[in-house]
Amino acid sequence: NDESGGTPQVSLGEPEKGADTKTKSGRNTWFKNTEKSAANTSRGDNQAVRNATVPQTFSEMFMFNATVMGFGNKLWMQEILASFDTIVTNVSNSYRLQEECDVLALRMAKYKGTIVLSEYKAVMLASLRSLVKEWGSSHELAWSWLWENVERVLEQILGKPAQQERALVAMLGSLDEAALGFIRREVYAKFFALAPAGQDFFKQSTTRLHFIADRLVSMTLDIYKEPKKMV
Repeated sequence: NDESGGTPQVSLGEPEKGADTKTKSGRNTWFKNTEKSAANTSRGDNQAVRNATVPQTFSEMFMFNATVMGFGNKLWMQEILASFDTIVTNVSNSYRLQEECDVLALRMAKYKGTIVLSEYKAVMLASLRSLVKEWGSSHELAWSWLWENVERVLEQILGKPAQQERALVAMLGSLDEAALGFIRREVYAKFFALAPAGQDFFKQSTTRLHFIADRLVSMTLDIYKEPKKMV
């Protein structure tokens, strides 16, 4: 108490020198670290979004470019795209390339409308240019050569599967029992001549063997009707 008997004075003491500065400095450091962390997170999120949206594979880039170039509704292009890896892998094997093109033509026969094969080439080259960093004239020449060979083979086949299917339906419908019996026997005669060891696996009854042969004949027609399922 002071001498006058008034209200006692409470001394809070002098603030420590530099305490306020330290507090402000701590707050500033915390804010800087928080902002830095948020910025890093934002950059990471943005990079993830970019990685998710930018096509990374040939198939993704092809579908992206097809849409941009106005070919998004050309569903037949997707059939070629599905077979393209196998076609490229076997381009040096003429027999296998012909086989792949035959199968591809069966699937493409189910699409209505006009098929312009050069449109696929345009999208293919645009996609490859986007993916190959050091793309040059030699790349352009090589891939153009590849597609021109595939296009030439396909052009010789396209349109024929529908005609062949109609002819096969008519032929199978005209077979009598004697003709079917001849086909059944020839199926096994041809098979055993090509694979003699197969005789060890076909020891069923005649009725069962005839059923298998009939299914083989009917499957030749199913290949035209449902190529995706059968091939």
